[in-house]
Formats: sequence, C-alpha cells, structure tokens
Amino acid sequence: MANQSLDAFAGWVEGLMRQRGYDIDSPRGGGRTRIADEAGVHRAAVTRLLQRQSMPDLETMRGLARVLGVPVREMLIRSGRVTPEELPVSADLAPPPDWQPTIEDFAHWLGVPDERLEVFVKVVTQFVEPGPAAEAAGADGSAAARE
Repeated sequence: MANQSLDAFAGWVEGLMRQRGYDIDSPRGGGRTRIADEAGVHRAAVTRLLQRQSMPDLETMRGLARVLGVPVREMLIRSGRVTPEELPVSADLAPPPDWQPTIEDFAHWLGVPDERLEVFVKVVTQFVEPGPAAEAAGADGSAAARE
C-alpha cells in the first residue's frame, strides 16, 4: 500500500512539475536542479521522490508546494500522510458556497503582476466560455465591468 501511495503521489508531483515547465525528463534539462533550488530543498530529495524511493519530509513538501502553487494541505493529503478529516479546512478560510472566482482571482493566485493584469484578463477571456457569472460581470468578465 505504501508503494502505491508513493507512486501515485510522485506521479501527481511529476505532472505538476511538467505543467509548470520543469524539464525533469532530460538528464541535462536541469529541471530537477532548478525546482530544488527554487523550492529551497536538496536536489537529492527531489530525485528520490521522482525515482519513487522515498516520500519527501514536511519541509521539502512545503517548498515544493510553494513552487508548484498548491496548498501544503493538498500535498499532505495526496501523499497519504494525513486524511482530509485529520486536516480539515477552517470554516474561516473556506469560500462561501455560492462564490464564483473571477479571472482576477486566478491571476492573483498565479502571481500575475498588477501591471500585466489587464492584458491577462483580455487574453484569458478569449478562451473562456461565457457563463452566467461572466455574463453578469460584463463582456470581459473582469471585476471592473461589474462596478
């Protein structure tokens, strides 16, 4: 069971690394070193995870979570170290059930700088199917259109 958990977790992390542009497949791609440096962890910890040799420790998970843009809670749950019930989301942190994130919310979560926000919104709205929330917000789906 532990091997299945490690294998599934490592596969998930690999997918995130590839999605974020880390070349982890090529021996000379530098992706493993780059992500280790950016996460502030040892390259060996990244290598051991990707080779399914060992589960990362908490500090390594924290660094990887930050760099990969996922909550540490999700890392811990997906790793099998804790269950969702053991690490519940605080009611204070949970969004209201009817909350619909805006394109600006996603831009902020992705780290889009404020000076590029307008361009980001224009580009993304070209690819998003307009739904009830976008139609209510305005043609470009931005918060400014709602005001």
